[in-house]
Amino acid sequence: MNLLTLKDNFLKTKIDIERACIEAHKKSKDITLIGVTKSQTADTIRQAYNEGIHNIGENYLQEALAKMKLLEDLDITWHYIGSIQSNKTRQIASAFSWIHSVDSIKISERLSRQCPKSKTLNLLIQLNIDNDPQKRGIHVEELESMVGHMLQLPNIRLRGLMIILSETTRSISAYREATKIFEKLKSLKSNQENIYWDTLSMGMSKDFYQAIVSGSNTIRIGTTLFGKRDN
Repeated sequence: MNLLTLKDNFLKTKIDIERACIEAHKKSKDITLIGVTKSQTADTIRQAYNEGIHNIGENYLQEALAKMKLLEDLDITWHYIGSIQSNKTRQIASAFSWIHSVDSIKISERLSRQCPKSKTLNLLIQLNIDNDPQKRGIHVEELESMVGHMLQLPNIRLRGLMIILSETTRSISAYREATKIFEKLKSLKSNQENIYWDTLSMGMSKDFYQAIVSGSNTIRIGTTLFGKRDN
C-alpha cells in the first residue's frame, strides 16, 4: 500500500475519532483502534505500525501466522477477530493476545485449556445482539450463563463483548442497547478474579463514529485505513 495514502487515511480516521469523542464527552486516548489487516501484506502492517497502529486484527489463522513470523521484531498486540474452529484453538491461544470472537462455552474451554502457561488470554464474548442468522455469536439471553461459566476457567481474562451489527439494524438505539448490556454485566461481575470487563469492541469502518458516540471503546478498522481489499 502507498505510505502517503495510509498516512492520509489514518489522519482522517483520527480526526473522526476525535469528533466522535467530543460528541460523546470522552477522551480519544481511551479509544483502542485495531487495524484490521485481512488480505494486507506484512509490509503494509509494518507501515501501519510505524504510523502508530500497534493493535492489529486478523481473521484467518494461517494468514496471520505467516505475517507474525515476518514481523517478530515489532511489538504488535495481535487480536484474533475471525470465527474460531475447534481444531484451531491451540494455535490461536498460542499466537494471539486478544480473542474477540468467543461464541460458545466449548470454544472458551478449549482456549483456556490450551493457553500456554506463560500467558493469560484476553477474551471477548461475541454477542449476536440482533439475532442475525447470518452472523455468529451468542444471543442476549445466553450471555449471563456464559459469563458465569467462563468465570470458572483458568488462564483467561474475560474483558467484555464484541458486537457486529447488521447494516439493516444499525441505529443509535441498537448501539446504546449493546452498551446498556455491557454496563449491566460490568456492574454485576467486575469484582470477580478473572474478569476485567473493560472492553466493548463495537464499530468498524462504516459505523465506528456511531459506535463511539454510543459507548464503544474499541473499534476495528480495515477498509477506511487500508482501502478496498483484493479478493
